Amino acid sequence: MEDWAEIRRLHRAEGVPIKEISRRLGVARNTVRSALAADRPPKYARRPRGSLVDAVEPQIRALLKEFPRLPATVIAERIGWAHSITVLKDRVRAIRPEYAAVDPADRLVHEPGQATQCDLWFPPVQVPVGHGQARLLPVLTMTATYSRFLSAVMLPSRQAGDLLAGMWQLIEGVGAVSKTLIWDRESAIGGSGRVSEPAVAFAGSLATRIRLLPPRDPESKGVVERTNGFLETSFLPGRSFSCPHDFNDQLAEWLPVANRRLVRATGARPVEALEVDRAAMTALPPIAPAVGLRARMRLGRDYYVRLDGNDYSVDPRLIGRLVDVQASPTQVAVVHDGRDVAVHSRCWARHVTVTEAEHVRIAAELRSEHRLQAVEAARRSRTRHHEDGHPVMLRALPDYDALFGSHFDPAGGAEQAPQEELS
Repeated sequence: MEDWAEIRRLHRAEGVPIKEISRRLGVARNTVRSALAADRPPKYARRPRGSLVDAVEPQIRALLKEFPRLPATVIAERIGWAHSITVLKDRVRAIRPEYAAVDPADRLVHEPGQATQCDLWFPPVQVPVGHGQARLLPVLTMTATYSRFLSAVMLPSRQAGDLLAGMWQLIEGVGAVSKTLIWDRESAIGGSGRVSEPAVAFAGSLATRIRLLPPRDPESKGVVERTNGFLETSFLPGRSFSCPHDFNDQLAEWLPVANRRLVRATGARPVEALEVDRAAMTALPPIAPAVGLRARMRLGRDYYVRLDGNDYSVDPRLIGRLVDVQASPTQVAVVHDGRDVAVHSRCWARHVTVTEAEHVRIAAELRSEHRLQAVEAARRSRTRHHEDGHPVMLRALPDYDALFGSHFDPAGGAEQAPQEELS
């Protein structure tokens, strides 16, 4: 390389003849001539050596032509390859693009207010939920694609009601909603390939739409995927949590700091770019959408309703009537005729019975009243009545003994009445 540069300098800049250059540098004249004729530096290229794979390459191509995605290990088995699998894999990797269809990923352009990517992040930590239990809970993450503004909240379950409640909480915190909410095939949102009915109702209430990504296409939501990685590497390390509410409190304190960071991809801070993003978003409706877990059931004799694996007590005076159960991530309310008949804090543990002492007291009073009514009903059922309805008088047995003149001697037995009296 150095000789090539020096030859060209001496000949072109100083006018040194070829013979003199050959003498000075100790190289052949033909070498000098080649250097002067070449436009680029000389590059050594070793002549390719033959490979064991060359003999079986036609068989490899025939298999790839029919089965473009056939693994190299299966190809080795089909052609009877008895040598190193590494050289075969290298050749298959070089040939396969000629037969397999190419799936290019377009560079996405994110406009203000257009999209927010949503996903679930499962932090690898067991969070205590009370009653001696700890659970691996989902965290809903949402990232605006233009501003990279991120928000997140831990939820008690992956059910549609809880996911939509979390989405509304985060959207309300931003103050506007993007024109499109992007989700993968989360079962409660669109696991069947179509947006679920609760999610459609939620999107309609906010005048937005939910777009489902094709399966196995993580590139389409790379923004929120990077958010999940950022949470796992920047928020989670070195922290401990006493309960889910403690997790959300710490997360709420950390998010403003994270949104003030400078994002290299955009060259801006999310909290500052959010103003432009929010100006292009859709305003929130005056009435909040219906979110949370909801169910209607008839209250049974045990005066408990079951929700998300837990039982919650209700006023026993409503036994046998229809009640509506409405649950947010923090509260469970039971409603009858527009009136709250039971309100409990949402339990994030499993298989727990939540009881209010007042409901137990009312149940005891109702049981006592029921017993008294049962005793009274039994007493009334033993009273005999005439055909006209008035009760039949019951007399003591000694009255009949006196009427018939029968006298009993406790020591010697009964004495028979005189014959004439009996006649």
